[in-house]
Amino acid sequence: MRQSELDFFKKMLETRRAQIVKNILGVEEEMGMLRQEELHDDADYAVMNNNNLVESAIGEQQNKELREIEISLHKIFTQSYGRCEMCEELINIHRLKVKPHAKYCIDCREIAEKKDTK
Repeated sequence: MRQSELDFFKKMLETRRAQIVKNILGVEEEMGMLRQEELHDDADYAVMNNNNLVESAIGEQQNKELREIEISLHKIFTQSYGRCEMCEELINIHRLKVKPHAKYCIDCREIAEKKDTK
């Protein structure tokens, strides 16, 4: 991969990383404010519990993406970015533009997903 392409993906990954960190901090702040609110009845508790579950699921997904972004940034640093972790072929640039932290090419992603569902 050319240096200009690596620079493009590095910037894209860093921008997404900053956005995720901002989201995570915002969720933590919002949850802290909700915990400080007075709850008056079972409906308030139910809403609070539901919000906690949703925010937890979103936070878990964002933390996972953040880890994948950090791995991709390390791969850029070590000049191994853009290679499929399964077959070691280059990942299509169009796929990387959609998901810059992709670990697999399209074919191997399907194989990995099939393994995960079993």
